[in-house]
Amino acid sequence: MVIVMENTATKEQIELVCQKLIDHGFDIHRSTGSNRTVLGVVGDTQQADTRDYEVMDGVHEVLRVTEPYKLAGRTFGPENSIVKVKDVEFGGSKIVLMAGPCSIESRDQIKKIGGLLSPLSTRILRGGAYKPRSSPYSFQGLGEEGLKYLREAGDTHNMAVVSEVMDRADILPALKYVDIIQVGARNMQNFALLKELGKVNKPILLKRGMSATLQELLMAAEYILSGGNHQVILCERGIRTFENYTRNTMDISAIPILKTLTHLPVVADPSHGTGIRKQVAPMARAAVAAGADGLLIEAHYDPEIAFSDGAQTLYIEQYEKLVEELKIVASAVGRSI
Repeated sequence: MVIVMENTATKEQIELVCQKLIDHGFDIHRSTGSNRTVLGVVGDTQQADTRDYEVMDGVHEVLRVTEPYKLAGRTFGPENSIVKVKDVEFGGSKIVLMAGPCSIESRDQIKKIGGLLSPLSTRILRGGAYKPRSSPYSFQGLGEEGLKYLREAGDTHNMAVVSEVMDRADILPALKYVDIIQVGARNMQNFALLKELGKVNKPILLKRGMSATLQELLMAAEYILSGGNHQVILCERGIRTFENYTRNTMDISAIPILKTLTHLPVVADPSHGTGIRKQVAPMARAAVAAGADGLLIEAHYDPEIAFSDGAQTLYIEQYEKLVEELKIVASAVGRSI
């Protein structure tokens, strides 16, 4: 249930409505837009009589929410949410570029890549410290040591940083070093992890699971939102289908659909979306044209020696060319890089 207050509603009127909801056993998530306050009511609202609230002073309307994702849906947030990371905004007119290696391999490696990417309109440096790999014999990441190297590189080149956590135990180290915590596709429905991330005050980059529907992605976001953390960024990264030419099937249609269903920012990962280096640029351009608020791209000065995912990682020269192309596409759809 959502209670929309009048744009002239006073602070006292809003507090009276909130207190009545609390007295009836509901949790409240308040959203203040440019014109009015919206109260998202969480709990068993099926038995609630909307007339009890419609007659209260300052209430504009009371709406039943039919979608299972109450806080992530457009009913609760009709205006686009802006997620701020330092001086970077997701969900605004600018498209945010996040790039870097799949894995943090050494202090020199991540610092060098950061220095190459920073002049190329790249606001956020990505790098994996904890690596979920299909084989137990593959490189698993440097752990907290890698996060330290990532933080140093970000500070050196004036970039925010993003890295993935795999377990609840990884959250505390991540909070010390990263600006955005990433939840990978394999952990999209790790509900214990999502609940813990709902308690932190850091933006969460939530990737779509390999076989997840859009509703399942939004329900995963709901776990984080219901815990009190409203700084959620959704990421389309391709899904597993019958096609075996590409690593995944990049679902470009998910971007405009999600922008209709949710107020949360939506970004795209064309590197994992295809798994093939030569396909990354076309999918990146398509994602921007489809309305993505940002891109997450793997780039390395020498992908052939990368510890992981070298086949889908762009050379710096390829990334530089792509950025120039993206500026043209962004301008064509009324946005900028």
